[in-house]
Amino acid sequence: MAARTIVVGDIHGCYDELLDLLAEVKFAAGDRLVSVGDLITKGPQNRAVLDRFMSDPQFEAVIGNHDLALRRRWNGEKFKLKESQKPTHKELKKEKEHYLPYLNSLPFMIDLGTHLVVHAGLRPGVALHSQTTDDLTELRCLGPDRTARDGTPWYDVYDGEQTVLFGHWPSPEPRRGKKALGLDTGCVYGKHLTAYILETDEIKTVPARRRYDGS
Repeated sequence: MAARTIVVGDIHGCYDELLDLLAEVKFAAGDRLVSVGDLITKGPQNRAVLDRFMSDPQFEAVIGNHDLALRRRWNGEKFKLKESQKPTHKELKKEKEHYLPYLNSLPFMIDLGTHLVVHAGLRPGVALHSQTTDDLTELRCLGPDRTARDGTPWYDVYDGEQTVLFGHWPSPEPRRGKKALGLDTGCVYGKHLTAYILETDEIKTVPARRRYDGS
């Protein structure tokens, strides 16, 4: 089998489901797994997810807003964590010197040629080098409140050269725009973990084993 690039939606510490997804796609030597970010928080096995991504050269990720929150806090910023982030902070803070270098290494974008991986989104009409950290990690709808869930979704307007693969905004089915595909299908909320295989234009999904977060 030819090597493939497999992009996976928000994992949020759902390591068992990640293993289920790897089995579903028949992940093999030479394949590449790319995460859209939010590797951790809310789910039950944050340490296992981080350890796998840190140790496996076939795995890489962009940084998500939850990963970034812990990164900022552990780097000494006076950053207020959300309630959903505090348990993972408490769980891992004694090992932050082990995990922080990895979180610090995570980029905001991964260029796959025909596709671009970001966590949340891109502002239509804004050059890549001018996209803000907040938009890359938190954007949902266009307008003054990037975190709003009502309004015009950025991916309904975006029409760039590359197809954007993103997460951040859970939905029962992958979100689709003309040049964008959202892969967060709410695994940590008891829904599904979803991946997209670039070479075959396939979407693969596995069910969550249970609901881990009720928000």
